[in-house]
Amino acid sequence: MIKLSVVIITFNEERNIKRCLDSVKNVADEILVIDSFSKDKTKEICIENQASFIKNPFEGHIQQKNFAIQHAKYDWILSLDADEALTPELEKSILAIKNNPELKGYSMNRRTYYCGHWVKYCGWYPDTKTRLINRNFGAWTGVNPHDRLELFDKLPVKNLEGDLLHYSYYTREDHLKQIEYFGDIAANELYKKGKRINWLTIYAKTIFQFIKSFFLKKGILDGGTGFTISRLSAYATYRKYVKLLELNKNESR
Repeated sequence: MIKLSVVIITFNEERNIKRCLDSVKNVADEILVIDSFSKDKTKEICIENQASFIKNPFEGHIQQKNFAIQHAKYDWILSLDADEALTPELEKSILAIKNNPELKGYSMNRRTYYCGHWVKYCGWYPDTKTRLINRNFGAWTGVNPHDRLELFDKLPVKNLEGDLLHYSYYTREDHLKQIEYFGDIAANELYKKGKRINWLTIYAKTIFQFIKSFFLKKGILDGGTGFTISRLSAYATYRKYVKLLELNKNESR
């Protein structure tokens, strides 16, 4: 049987981390938490639950998650966010992989809990994520804050039975705060890549994002929750590109 390190990055996650830690205890041979200097009780909860705890300055989601992979004890890695948890069915699937890993990476469907409702549509389910890999054959990549775990050379992955539960936002205000936070990161990444934007394109992208989420991705079937998600997804697009436009204008000055 292979040994498995579960790695988690945190910052002020006292609300979520205990649930995450409890869900992985039966599959983990090591639990490693990489923390960005939390100011709440995250550290105390992790230590109480026998997790190794390392503080590391946050330079980006991709950088922090790769730091976690590199500092794990074992080559096989399950990489999670603090607001995620395994279902019993997914736990069973991971235990089976530990007994006989045929591939170098495995994915899982992520189901999101949003303001008291499990989301079925809006493009949010099945939100398939690769999270279980042999670190010698993969790494985190993408563009912050939209990171993704990938195997090198496009090696195949297999999707596991069971869901990864994602406890995303408890209130709409939580979502709005995250929109501003992610918008700053995304706009700066686009700016570094030399991307430019104008108002016509901003409006077009915003409208299309709502249409895609609410109609094309069937958010309408999630009722009021689907409408809220679709509307805020459009707003997130708007804010990201307005921030990019402001960066473009500041450069021109």
